[in-house]
Amino acid sequence: MPPTRSEPDRTGVAPLLDDRRRLRSAGNVSIGNDERMQTPLEGIRVLDFTRVLAGPHCTRMFADLGAEVIKVEPPAGDATRFTSPRRNSMPTYYAQQNAGKRSVSLDLTRPEAVELMLELAEQCDIVIENYRPGVMDRFGLGYDAISARNPRIIYASVNGYGSTGPWKNRRAYASVVQAEVGLTKSQGDYGRNGVYRNDRHSHADVYTSLDAAAGVLAALYQRERTGRGQWVDIAMAQVMLYVNEHVHDELWDGHDDPNWIRSFGNEHHPVVELGNGDHVIIAGHPAEAGNFEMYIGAIERLDLEDDPRFATPASRLEHLDALLGFIHAYALTMPDAEAMEAQCGKFRLAVGALRSVADVCDSDWARERDVVRDVDDRRGGTFRVPNAPWKFSDAPDVGLKGMPRYRGEDNAEVLSELLGLGPDEIAALADSGVLSQHLPRR
Repeated sequence: MPPTRSEPDRTGVAPLLDDRRRLRSAGNVSIGNDERMQTPLEGIRVLDFTRVLAGPHCTRMFADLGAEVIKVEPPAGDATRFTSPRRNSMPTYYAQQNAGKRSVSLDLTRPEAVELMLELAEQCDIVIENYRPGVMDRFGLGYDAISARNPRIIYASVNGYGSTGPWKNRRAYASVVQAEVGLTKSQGDYGRNGVYRNDRHSHADVYTSLDAAAGVLAALYQRERTGRGQWVDIAMAQVMLYVNEHVHDELWDGHDDPNWIRSFGNEHHPVVELGNGDHVIIAGHPAEAGNFEMYIGAIERLDLEDDPRFATPASRLEHLDALLGFIHAYALTMPDAEAMEAQCGKFRLAVGALRSVADVCDSDWARERDVVRDVDDRRGGTFRVPNAPWKFSDAPDVGLKGMPRYRGEDNAEVLSELLGLGPDEIAALADSGVLSQHLPRR
C-alpha cells in the first residue's frame, strides 16, 4: 500500500543517503574496473511524453546532466520531426531538443501500449508530459494511475495555463501565451513604437522548460528525505509572469519621481553604428543618474554636464534625442567594436557587438567554452547544435552526447532491456500496431 501524505515513509531512504555519502567521500564512482566521475543525474531514468519545445528542452537538460531519457512518441511523431532543414530524414530542430534520448513509439489508444507504459513508469524516477490537461488521464497515464504503480514517481505536467482554473482547457502555444501575459504588448509599447507583432523566439516555451526542470529537481531532492514522489504542475503563463522582471513596474500605482528612470528597461540602451559600419549596444540608460556621467565621459563631452538640457534625469528624458545624437556621432569616430568597447570600458560601460548566431558560434570564446557540438546527421556527417551551458568541477562529462534517434528506433532495446520482452513478443506488438517505427529508406 502506498504511503499516505500524512505519514512519510522513509523505507529505503537511509541506504540511498548512505550511498550518496559514500560517493561524496570517495569522489569517484567505481564500475567494475572502470573508475570515472559521475554525472549529476546518473542513475535517474526519465519517461518523456513531451513534444515540440517546452517539454523536450526540459528533458534534454536531464539527458545532458546524465539521466537516461526515454522519449515516447505516438505513431504521428513529434511535430518537429516534420520541420526543416533536415538531412536523411533528421530535422535539425528535432535534433537540437532530442539528441541523446532513446526513442520508443506506441499507439497510446491501445490498452496494450498503456500497460507497457505503466510498466516502464515503474522502472523510472520521473515522468514529464506537456499535453493539455486531461489528455494523459484519458490515455490512462495520468498522475493517479502512474503513482499507484510507482509511489516514488516525480510526475510533471507542463501546459499553457495550468491543470486547474478556468483557462485550463485552452490551447496554448508560446506566441499565444506571450500575448496573454503582457509580453507582446510590452514589447510593442516600449521597444517598437506601438507596433505589435509576434516575437521570433518562443520565450514562454524555453523559460517554462527551465522552471519545470527546477521544480522536478526540487521534487527529486525532496523524495530523498520523504521517500515519496509527487505531481508538479507548471503553467507557461504563470512562468512568464514569474520571470518578467518588469511586472512590479506594470502593477505599480503609487507616486512617480520624475528624476528616477523607472525599472531597468533595456529599450533605451543605445544601438550605435561604428566607423566601419558594424553596430554595438551600450548597456545602460544614458539619462539615468550615474549612467549619464559615464556616457559623457566615454564620448569625451564632459561639457554636457553644464548644459541645462541635461541637468536632471527629467530634463535629459525631455531631450533624450539630442543626448542620443551626441552618442551616435561619437560612435561613428570609432574604427571598430574593440575600440568602442575599450573606450567605454574606461568609464565602466559594457559594450556588446551586434553579431549573428553563426558569428558568435565561430568565435574563440565559443571554442574555448565548448558552446556548440557536432551531432551525427545519421548519414555519415554532422550538423551543429548548442551544447549545455554548465561547467561542473566534479562532473566534467556533462553536456550533449549521443545522436538523435528515429521514431521508435529503440522500441526493441528498451522493451527487452527494461521489461524483459523477447523478440517474438516485440514482433507481435509491432505487427498488431501497438508499436510503431519510422526509419528512413536506405
